[in-house]
Amino acid sequence: MTELKFVELVLTCGSWQEAQRIADELLQQRLIACVEFIEVKSKYHWHGKLEQAAEIKLIMETVGDKFEKIEAEIAKLHSYTNFVLYAVPIAQISKQAAHWLEAETQ
Repeated sequence: MTELKFVELVLTCGSWQEAQRIADELLQQRLIACVEFIEVKSKYHWHGKLEQAAEIKLIMETVGDKFEKIEAEIAKLHSYTNFVLYAVPIAQISKQAAHWLEAETQ
């Protein structure tokens, strides 16, 4: 996989408490620079049935080379058997934001 300089990571959590715990740990370890919390309603297939749930979506900003460490940390903290974490590349970013992201994830 080509290394991405800056990315937004997206992760859905089952509760506010879980979302806060994951966000706080990733911020404390400086794996992410910031996180946004969004309430969402989800529908999905699970074990042959159509399910729906109220969830919290995290949108996190970081540098691309932190993905594996972030994924490993989330695996320790997440309640879902199969959580989905994905990276969205940031094609362009202001110079000030780039400096901030690099500084906050060192």
